[in-house]
Amino acid sequence: MAETTFKVDGDVVAALRNAVRDCSERGLSYASKWAAELLCSLPPTIRRPEQTVVAQSNFHTSTPARSRSPRPSLSFAAQTPAPIPPDPMHPFSAPADQAHAYLTQGQPPEVLQKEAEWEAEDADHIAMARAFMDSKEYLRVIHWLRPCRSAKATFLRVYSQYLESEKKALREWYKLENTREQPPEPVNASLHDLLELVKNATDPWLLFLKAVFLCRLSRREEAIESAILSIAQYPWNWSTWVALGDCLSDGDELSSLLPLLPLPSNHPLVLMFQVKTLNSLNSPSDNELGLCDRLLSEDCFPRSMWIMALRGNVLYYLHDFTSAEAQFRKILAIDPYRVDDIDILSNILYVSENSNALSKLAHDYLAIDKDRPEICCIIGNYYSLRAEHEKAVKYFRRATQLDRTYLAAWTLMGHEYVEMKNSHAAIEAYRKAVDVNKKDYRAWYGLAQAYELLGMHQYALYYYQHATALRPYDVRIWQAQGMCYEEMGRHREAIECLRRALIGADPQETTIHLKLAKLHNDLSEHSEAAAYHRRIVEVCRSAQKPIQEWSKSAIYVARYHIFHGGGDLVLARQYLEWVAVSNAEEVTQANELLRRHLPAAVMRQQQQQQQQQNSANAQGRAASEGVPFAA
Repeated sequence: MAETTFKVDGDVVAALRNAVRDCSERGLSYASKWAAELLCSLPPTIRRPEQTVVAQSNFHTSTPARSRSPRPSLSFAAQTPAPIPPDPMHPFSAPADQAHAYLTQGQPPEVLQKEAEWEAEDADHIAMARAFMDSKEYLRVIHWLRPCRSAKATFLRVYSQYLESEKKALREWYKLENTREQPPEPVNASLHDLLELVKNATDPWLLFLKAVFLCRLSRREEAIESAILSIAQYPWNWSTWVALGDCLSDGDELSSLLPLLPLPSNHPLVLMFQVKTLNSLNSPSDNELGLCDRLLSEDCFPRSMWIMALRGNVLYYLHDFTSAEAQFRKILAIDPYRVDDIDILSNILYVSENSNALSKLAHDYLAIDKDRPEICCIIGNYYSLRAEHEKAVKYFRRATQLDRTYLAAWTLMGHEYVEMKNSHAAIEAYRKAVDVNKKDYRAWYGLAQAYELLGMHQYALYYYQHATALRPYDVRIWQAQGMCYEEMGRHREAIECLRRALIGADPQETTIHLKLAKLHNDLSEHSEAAAYHRRIVEVCRSAQKPIQEWSKSAIYVARYHIFHGGGDLVLARQYLEWVAVSNAEEVTQANELLRRHLPAAVMRQQQQQQQQQNSANAQGRAASEGVPFAA
């Protein structure tokens, strides 16, 4: 059966409205902002509530996952029987029993009723706790919600305990800064106790917390199970999807997970999750670009800045910097104050060496908020492009002080130290990046380069292998690993790395072929070396490149056929004649080969052919006369 095309309808709008409210009420500001951006990206004609439709619709707050059914449907928000319609004057309001509907998937009505009563009793305490959370007074939240029994109060209490324990762990970590006792990252000693509080949870929000705790404790399989159970009951909490993505280490694991999700494969949440996860793994492909285009179609979220940013990231990782810049410019035209992902645009401008545009971007965003790590990153890129590396390091360090987990700043700081030839400081910065996210290949690649600068090739090789494991088709990393093997005198391994590099390289590439030819020549494997040199000649001639770029390869191929048994003297003559009539440096060498060595090779070849012919004739006569032939 053909895959059903998705189309946003009133059920999805209601689900997004409920997600904005539900996530906000629980202090999940990132998920609430995500849902709000998606909601407001829809045209007003879709978002506008219609009395007749609302009165007849069967959606509810949670929009739980629908069971898989052979009957196609254009709606991806689940339905429940006979809810009370929300107040049309307050689109983010919902009746109490409707608000608790997600808690009772497969539960008796009396359980739903009890939960509704508990939340009504706790309403004032929950409101006060939310005010305390907004002020980051987590201990007060814990204190005042301790006697409460509702699931929402329990979530707020446990979540506040988690946030408070994270603050404490960070304080303890900073106390040990610049000492040998400081661990690679803050250690939250309360995670096991927090997990104990939610180990038997059935509420989707508490299951989300359980997934977070399990993931932090490196119990990935259990974390994935808890996240999937949470998504099955409440799919529109984006924080759960983020927690699920944090459990995955590569694209193969993602491919294995997708069939296990409790949503159809063409559900927009599944598509967003797939693209976002591969972006975080730095390994999207053209397929993810197509998924973004589907999500941005008129039937989905055509003006979603969040999805546009996803698409811009995909283009950035695919090295299509022109299209990526155009995508981010489109976002800025819609919302010039959006800071999320703006650092990616600054990276694009840096790589493109567009100093004027980068200067303007830094100036504009510095006026918005100088204390956002993304904006510090923009300024750092600006100074780096001006070769003011000390100032660049200052701003990248400021970004890490604002957010210790801001991976890009640690990596870029390492790059700056490499430019300053301070390998030890670069290694320290790259190690911090690895501590933040072991799945980011750039930090591993940076570590390898830093150790190569120190001449420690065995260490560099170890980190290159980590980088290639994360980016198996990255041409640049395989080339670097091959050069590292060459420095170590391990030519055979170097050849294997460069051959791997050719898999993802441009078909018109010649640098890797030239390197492979040199390595084979060093191993006295002239036939393989000549094959790579011949490929260089063919590519350069088809691209109409000047002969100076391929004359050395032409001479090598000719010498192989003249001196090393290649035997194709016609090809050798052709290559030499091309070089002989040019202005390349090898003209004298080509003429010498044409005048002296090629005729001698022709004569030797003719003599060999004559001897072979005489031997064949002798064998034929002996066979006809029945006489044994002695060679």
